[in-house]
Formats: sequence, C-alpha cells, structure tokens
Amino acid sequence: MAPQNYHSIHPGHGDELDIPSALVEGVEEKPVPYWKRLVANNVGLLLVAASELFFAFMHLAVKILNSIDPPVSTFELILVRMVITYVGSIIYMTATGVPDPFLGPKGVRRLLFLRGIGGFIGLYGIYFSLQYLSLSDATVLTFLSPICTAIAGAIFLKESLSARQLLAGLVSLGGVVLIARPPFLFGGASPDGERGVTPTQRLMAVGVALMGVLGATLAFTSLRAIGKRAHTMHSMISFSGQAIVFSSIAMLVTNTKFVVPTRLTWLALLLMIGIFGFIAQILLTMGLQRETAGRGTMAVYIQIVFATILQKIFLHSTPPPLSILGTLIIITAALYTALSKVKEKDQSLTSGTSRAVPNQADEEQGLLSSPPHED
Repeated sequence: MAPQNYHSIHPGHGDELDIPSALVEGVEEKPVPYWKRLVANNVGLLLVAASELFFAFMHLAVKILNSIDPPVSTFELILVRMVITYVGSIIYMTATGVPDPFLGPKGVRRLLFLRGIGGFIGLYGIYFSLQYLSLSDATVLTFLSPICTAIAGAIFLKESLSARQLLAGLVSLGGVVLIARPPFLFGGASPDGERGVTPTQRLMAVGVALMGVLGATLAFTSLRAIGKRAHTMHSMISFSGQAIVFSSIAMLVTNTKFVVPTRLTWLALLLMIGIFGFIAQILLTMGLQRETAGRGTMAVYIQIVFATILQKIFLHSTPPPLSILGTLIIITAALYTALSKVKEKDQSLTSGTSRAVPNQADEEQGLLSSPPHED
C-alpha cells in the first residue's frame, strides 16, 4: 500500500511503512475491460432499461390472464398487484424509518390522494385495454402521458408550454387514430393483430386507454405539485392503498367474482404481475437516480421494443403497418415533448431563473421525483 493512501486512512502514524518509489512505479495496473467501462458509464441507463423489461413482462402476464377461461378481471389484477406493492412499500418504509408511512406529511395529503386516484385510473386504463389491444398498441398509448402532463402543468401549475409542444400533442392524436382505426374512417375490415376483436371493441379499448392516460396525467401533475415535500414511497403507498380500496369496492358493486387460479401457471402469472411490477418500480427508481433526465427518458421508451418482441414470441402476433406507423408518431411526439421540458429546465437552471436547486439531502429524501409513465 502506498504511503499516502495509508496516511489518509490512519493520519498521524509514522513513515515506518514507506515503500521505495521504484517498487511502486514497477507495479503495473491491469487495464479495465471495455465492457466493464461501458457498464460503469451507463449503469443508470441499464437499470431503467431493465425496469422497462420487467414492466413489459408484467403487461404480458396481464394480457395472458385476460384471455384464459374464465378470464381474470381487471379489478382482480389490480388488487393482486397492489397488495404486493403496498406490503413491499410498508416494509421498506418501516425498515428505513420513513415518517408518516400511511398518510404521508400533513401538507400534501390531498395531493397524495389525487395521485392515488389518478394512478388507479391510469392502471385500469392499460389493464382493461389489454383485453382487446395488442401488447404493443396498449403500451404505446401510455406514452401520451408526458404530452398531457405538459399541457396540464401549463394550465394548473403555470409551467411553460411552447407552441411546438402543443403541436406535438396534436400530431400524436394522429398516431392514436392509426392505432384505434375507427370503422367510420377505415371500415370494418381494417387489418388487426388481435384475432376475434371487433372494430367496436377495439375503439372502446382505445377510449378506456385514453381515460387511463388522463388518470396518469392527474397522477403526474399531483407529483409535480408535491415536489420534494414527500418521500416517493408515500406516493407508492397512496397509489397502491387507494387502488386496493377502489378495486375491492368495484368488485363488490359489479358482483365480480374473484377467480382462483386452477393451474400453477396461472398462479405464477398472477404473482408475476405484483412482484415484477414492484421490482420494475424499484429498478426505475434506482436508474433515474443515476441518470440524466434526457437519457433516462429515452431509455423508458425502450419498453415498446420489449413489448413488440414479447408479443411476437409468446402471442405469435405482429403489429399491422398502421399500428407501427401510429407507434412511431406517438413516440416521436412524446420524446420531443419530454426532451423539450428537460432542455427548458437546463436553460432555466443556467440562467438562474428556476426554483432553488435541491441539495443532496433533498434528492435522497425521494427515491424518484416524478416517474415518466404509470405502469
């Protein structure tokens, strides 16, 4: 060990362990392999990508469980997933000593309640739409949330919104039309990757998915209003807790029976939704802690690639050309909107006109400031 390193650990000791400089210089450091340097420089990006893979597998499990006989209802899927998320979040908060684990800080409880309602609606939107839409189509519709959140932020939080961002939102609606393919525009015989789904059912699924986008917009806008005043796990507790309550009430009101899996595979898929969803959220959290907002946002959109691959492998379905075109339009518009917001934030920080930059303690208080999508 070199003398300066030893003294940095044990200050005040003598020089009795001095090593001749010739011996030190003679020791050659082994070169770090390229793949290790590549991983070390992109840890955050890889964690975000891994989280999107888990999200894609979770949606695949939802899709499969929707198609079994009898199908598992959307409310039951939400209930099972959120029970696992709620328990995991409580364990984490208890172990780390986060205060007010159940209700959150007093000043933001109403906002946390709105976040929970919006999150539940957003989750219902995508889970229901997976009954009639392909995995890739249902996934890409969730990418409308950043655009809607930018508009909601301008209306309710007085955030800036450029004309180009608004135009991107309007353009993305063209992508929605190509995915929905309403009969009055495309006729009843439009190509569809989902067998046995009528144009009416497809249009209804897209409508519910868009309702889910509005729910996710409410959730994200509430998170932006909360800022650093609550721990991210407070958001997770509110989200999962309200989802448990609302899905349970909905099952009772609609007289929806709880489907008990009769096969081990079905039980595994049901547990997979809850466990993979929780793991994905943690990986997303860890990744965005280590990554810049721009690169992190781009990594999120890799989920559509995973969804398309899983759809081909497990469901033996390929998106039709119109869906692919609609997907490209929506992703382009969403990326433009998200990266424009990042650029504006960077410029405001440089000019000093933004709010005070949170210190390290503030950053560590929340695991994730505002996730880019609701899954």
